Amino acid sequence: MKIKINVVDAFTNVRFKGNPAAVVITGKWLSDEKMQEIAAENNLSETAFLVEDDNGVFGIRWFSPITEIDFCGHATLASAFVIFSENYQLPHISLFAKSVGTMKVVKKDDGFIQMDFPNRMPHSVNDVPEALLQGLSIKPKSILKNNQAYFAVYSDEDDVLRVIQDSEQLKSLAPYDVVVTAPGTQFDFVSRYFWPANGGDEDPVTGSIHTGLAPYWAKVFGRSKLMAYQSSKRGGTLKCEVAGDRVLISGQAVSYLEGYISI
Repeated sequence: MKIKINVVDAFTNVRFKGNPAAVVITGKWLSDEKMQEIAAENNLSETAFLVEDDNGVFGIRWFSPITEIDFCGHATLASAFVIFSENYQLPHISLFAKSVGTMKVVKKDDGFIQMDFPNRMPHSVNDVPEALLQGLSIKPKSILKNNQAYFAVYSDEDDVLRVIQDSEQLKSLAPYDVVVTAPGTQFDFVSRYFWPANGGDEDPVTGSIHTGLAPYWAKVFGRSKLMAYQSSKRGGTLKCEVAGDRVLISGQAVSYLEGYISI
């Protein structure tokens, strides 16, 4: 049995930048075991699997090479890019995941794809784990947390660029990852994302964490629209807008691979 697969670089318009994700769209759901095997074989940070229902809504699930995850922004962007590329007349689509509900995705005139996600504003932490402080080479000025990660906030962009993670220390924070962030010089804010607790090292560009970063910095700066840059070897740019209990995250994407897998 052959199934079509796409690999897309998300949050960039330059191939080999941004964050790559695999996208598999099928007529019916594969077994959990088979989806996990495919994700492991792809060996990308995430593979998205989608099935369209009778109402035109695409169910979506995300798998890392080792487990299913509850939310992935860059693989959602990659999936929308594939759907829009194959259905040129569609101005918008709806995706559904049990963990985050319905996500509206719009193709914008400027070439960006805008995704509508739940607001995941981080909150202050009373007891900061020692492993978090030991796991970062530069001490942050404050620590926050949401249901995805610890937020280590710095005053200076250079600290974010220079900080070194101790993956063994951060691994003990499972199931939480760690994002480091600061105001930017060319962008409103910058970040890096460490996820050894969930099987990785440093993520190139993480759409999901910006559902927490954008509300935090919007509150700090007193405005709802922000430009963000996630620093990594590949790097990526995100447009963010906070709208009440929703966060609109926009990015570009570019195709890297189209083909078929045999299962």
